Amino acid sequence: MSRMTQAVIMLLFGGAIIKATVTDVFLRYVKEGLRPFLLLAGIVLVAAAVMTIWYDLRALRTAPKTKAPSRRSQRPNVTVPGGDPTRDGGTNGGGPGHGGEPGPVGEPRHDGEQEIGGGSGRGGGFGDGHDDGHGHAHHEPRVGWLLLLPVLGLLLISPPALGSFAAGQAGSVGPAAASDYPPLPAGDPVEVSLLDYASRAVFDGGKSLAGRNVKLTGFITPGPDGKPMLARMVLTCCAADGRPIKIGLTGAPIDAPADAWVQVIGVYSTQIGTDPVNQAQVAFFDVHSWQEIEEPKQPYA
Repeated sequence: MSRMTQAVIMLLFGGAIIKATVTDVFLRYVKEGLRPFLLLAGIVLVAAAVMTIWYDLRALRTAPKTKAPSRRSQRPNVTVPGGDPTRDGGTNGGGPGHGGEPGPVGEPRHDGEQEIGGGSGRGGGFGDGHDDGHGHAHHEPRVGWLLLLPVLGLLLISPPALGSFAAGQAGSVGPAAASDYPPLPAGDPVEVSLLDYASRAVFDGGKSLAGRNVKLTGFITPGPDGKPMLARMVLTCCAADGRPIKIGLTGAPIDAPADAWVQVIGVYSTQIGTDPVNQAQVAFFDVHSWQEIEEPKQPYA
């Protein structure tokens, strides 16, 4: 792989990162707060690729043009006992212009001629200086072409956000403990994140939730008993470390399929369960009504 090809791949890679950042596709991989860093990385890659391509093109335009050596100048001189001075223009014997007696094959001549195999090039070969002395030319490792895979992945594939399968394989995130929770903001219903609701339900005993209609948003994931639960993935940095926050559901039955995004409206439930994966406490929610919605722009909590 030439340096020009590497620069083109780097240009495509940087462009793919910029495209994913501008179109919000990056939200399926990392948290929204990393947007400026991804954008900066993409710009740096594109700038480095453009400078490399420009430098190589300029070098090609300014490189001096040299005349290729003739076939005769590349032929080795061969000394043959009793050679005919009239063959090969007098190069195989003591012909005119050489002033020397032919010697045995392989022995050095005394008139400046070369022995067999004395051609130009590295390693005693007759090539253009690119062989390694074993009769074959150097090549860059082909594994470098694997760099195209992440480029094609970013340009052609838009993976779904982590859903019910990932939620079922990981234990629920433990609610954040705190001594005092501020009152919920105004609104009826008031929209609360799943993590905030779980924290208030488990550690505050639902005191700040009492008497309020609450709206929660998440996707459906099957619970250990097969009943639907409301979940959302929580990221620390990127999708690789995503863990779910799960809320048990009571009240109005929800018949949405797994991975469907829903909004539920209801009230705090005193029921507390346990996640069998990691034994974390799971809050419950008493559903009064629900509706299926499109996946939000930011699918992670």
